[in-house]
Order: sequence, then C-alpha cells, then structure tokens
Amino acid sequence: MTDSVIASITTFAVYFVVMVAIGLWVYKRTTSLSDFVLGGRQLNSWVSGLSANASDFSGWLLLGLPGAIYLSGLGEAWIAVGLAVGFYASWRVVAPRLRVYTERAADARVGGEADSLTISSFLENRFGEHRGLLRGVSAVLILVFYLFYVASGLVAMGVLFDQVFDMPAAAAVALGASIIVLYTFLGGFLAVSYTDVVQAVMMWLAVLVVPVVGIVAVGGLGGLADGVNGRGENLLSVMGGVALSDGAWRPTEALGAVVIVSGLAWGIGYLGQPHILARFMGIRSVAHIAKARVVSVAWAVSAMALAIMVGFVGIAYFDEPLANPESVFLSLIQAIMNPWVAGLLLAAVLAAVMSTADSQLLVAAAALTEDGYRAFVRRDASPRVLVWVSRFAVVGVAVAAGVLALTSEDGVLELVGYAWAGFGAAFGPVIVLALYWRGMNWVGALAGMVAGGAVALVWPNVDPIGLYAMVPAVAASVAAVFALNPLGPKPSEQMAADFRKVDDEVRASA
Repeated sequence: MTDSVIASITTFAVYFVVMVAIGLWVYKRTTSLSDFVLGGRQLNSWVSGLSANASDFSGWLLLGLPGAIYLSGLGEAWIAVGLAVGFYASWRVVAPRLRVYTERAADARVGGEADSLTISSFLENRFGEHRGLLRGVSAVLILVFYLFYVASGLVAMGVLFDQVFDMPAAAAVALGASIIVLYTFLGGFLAVSYTDVVQAVMMWLAVLVVPVVGIVAVGGLGGLADGVNGRGENLLSVMGGVALSDGAWRPTEALGAVVIVSGLAWGIGYLGQPHILARFMGIRSVAHIAKARVVSVAWAVSAMALAIMVGFVGIAYFDEPLANPESVFLSLIQAIMNPWVAGLLLAAVLAAVMSTADSQLLVAAAALTEDGYRAFVRRDASPRVLVWVSRFAVVGVAVAAGVLALTSEDGVLELVGYAWAGFGAAFGPVIVLALYWRGMNWVGALAGMVAGGAVALVWPNVDPIGLYAMVPAVAASVAAVFALNPLGPKPSEQMAADFRKVDDEVRASA
C-alpha cells in the first residue's frame, strides 16, 4: 500500500468520524419535526451562510466546473456568472420574505396558527388550499428531482473513490451513502448545518490551495497563460468555442446567444432549490440575513473563480489530456501535492459531495414525512413518531438515489443540470410570485409548478437548438401562472392578513 493511499485512508477516516460525532452531538437536541427539518429556526448568520454554500456547491464545484473549463475553456464560465448573480438575488429577493412568510402563513383549520416547515406546506398555507393538491404535487416534484440530484453526488463519490482507491463504483456509493445517512439520520437539520460549516471551510481551502500550488508548478501566471494558449485557440476567450477532441483542444464555432443564455440561465435555479430555501427558512431572524448574505456570496463568488482557475491549471500542467475531464481536480492533487496534504484535499472533495447530498436527503425526507405521512396518513402523529418517520425516509431516498447513480450513464454536471432546471422552473417563479403578488391564488401556483416541472422533464428529449431546459421551463411556468390564476378564487381575509403581516415585519427589519 503506497503512502498516498495510507494518507487518504487516514484523512478520510478522521473526516468520517468528525461528521458522525457531530450527528451524535446534536442527537438529543432533535426532539420534534421542526428540530429535524429546520433546526428550530435557530441558525446564526455564519452557520446559515456557510451551510447554504456547502449544501449548494456540491461535487460539481470541484469536479464538474473545473472539468467543463478543462474541456472547453473560458466559454463555460458563463454558468458561473449566472450562478453568482442568481445566488445574490436569492439572498436579496427571496430570503427575507420567505423566512417571515413560512412562519406567519397561517392554517385557518388550526386556529390561524401554523409553522410551515417545508416549501410544500408553505404553499398550502399561503394559498389556503387544503385538499392536498399543492402539497402533493410539490412533494412529488421534490422527490423526483432530488433522486437525480442525490444521484449526481453519489456519481461524484464514485469518481473520487475510483481515482484514489481504485474502488468499484458500487462499493464507493454504498460506503459514502452510508456515512451520509448515518449522521443525517441521527441529527437532522442541525447535524447537516453544522457539518456543512466544516465542509464549506474544507472546500474553500482546497479550491484555493490547488490552483495556487499549480500555478507555481507551471511557472507562474505567465507560464499558465502560455501553457493554456499553447494547447489551442480561444481557450481564454469568453466567446470562443473550444472542444477537447482526439487528444487536442480544437476551435469550434464561436459561442452564440443560445450557449450564453443557457449558461446565464443557471442562476434562475437558485430561486427554487428547496435545500437552499431551507437555509433561509431556518435562520434565526430576518436581522441575521444581511450578514449571512455577505458571508455566503463572498464564499460562492471566490470559490467559483478558483474552480475555474483549477481547470486552466489542468490544461497547462498535463501533457496528455485526461480521459475523464471531471477528474482534473483530483489528478492535480495527486500530481503536485505531498501525500498527506493530498489526503486532506481529497477529503475536501468528499466534503463537497456529502455536504449537498445530506441536505437533499433531508429535504426529500421532510417531503415524505410532512407532506406525505402527516398530511395524508396520520395528521395527529406525535413529534417522536414524525422524527423517526423522517429518519427512515432518509434511508429510503438514499437507497433509491444509489440505484439511480449506479444505473445512469450521465456525468455529474449532466445530472445536476437536470435536477437544477427542474427545481428552478417548478418552484422558482411560483415562490417569487407567492412572496410578492398579493392576488396570486392556488390555481396559478399549481399551474406554474406543473408546467415548469413538466417542461423541464421533457425538454432535454425534444430540444432542437441546444438550449438549457431552464429557459423554456421557466417561461412555461410564468405563462401558466398568469394564464390560469384568473380561474382561481380571490384571496381570503386570512391570506390578505398574512400578506400584510409579512410586509410590515420585513419592512420593520430592513
């Protein structure tokens, strides 16, 4: 067994122990469904901001984005630009009102008092639709798209364990998923959020160290520019089309409007990602959001810029093109780092994968418990029963996603893109309009979710021009809301009162 393998085994083992220890630490603090799903809404600014980053920037940050840059050059950076704008907009436009509205939207059936723990229950309470249509449809959409999203993380885990330990994909998926399930099973939202802080720090340090050391290895910034330019034309152009083909980077057609719009459209997805929206819902108060936004956006923008740099360092450093572009980050770590430092950095890649998969498992489990079991099976279930139902739901979703990961032929970025478009289109327009449009009703909301989700599912199979599904799916969602909203009822007195309370509270906290 080589020194590098011993170092990786040691650092991975220590990392696993720390994650499980955090789960055990918060186990006794998780006594209700609110604790398990939202941590009792007690996250401070730092934890909320970094947890949002870690739950968002999964294996695609360290594997998918550097791989895309390595494969096609700076033209792929339009995705990062769109994401940076969208991430800021989600904190500015959605976070304050969602934090207040999910606590204030009242359920008239229980005396006007209710705490919406999931996006599905928020929509139900916001629009006073208690026949289960909004809750049921939104819960199904969450489960469907999270299977793809969690599967993307497990695929990334397979790439990591194959690269480091030459481990079969099935074994890698089983091992990684087991650890994620264990600490999520134990501690719920608090375990996920506190482990996210550790994971966010590890990810950012890793994505800083690798390009810095790599730039030194290729002869500084001048050597990096010369090395990249020597591989092919337009690799450093934001408009240049480039592709790795037959062992060389070759110019293709210049990037057109479709490619650029598709890249920028990724940013819209932030408005509808349930695992990120949960961080907005779980923060202690609206007053904590401004600081959390600064922490979160600064981390996100710098991390994506550094990940782009990793892709370019890989182009300049390796004489022979890599067989799997998404392994460029891992390959650089193994090539330029001391084995023990490499072990720590590879553990950061594992952290990137796990920090998103755990959040997604938790939201999917919440949908099964709050929007399935309690809504349709046993409304009077005790807090203890609901916590245990949620824990076993985590296991069930993880197993299903593992099967999908092992049977799918798509890469990390493809699976993430599919789920990202689904959530962004199905929930993004509906959430924003629900927060800001007083006259919106449940018919418009249901139409928007169904239209956005359906187009996101179908578009990749019928796309004639290479346009990212987010664009037509969001357009379909918005059109459906405005077309069918007139068919629904006018807002009730309860809904109007809730809207006024939210307006007053958000303004008072500004």
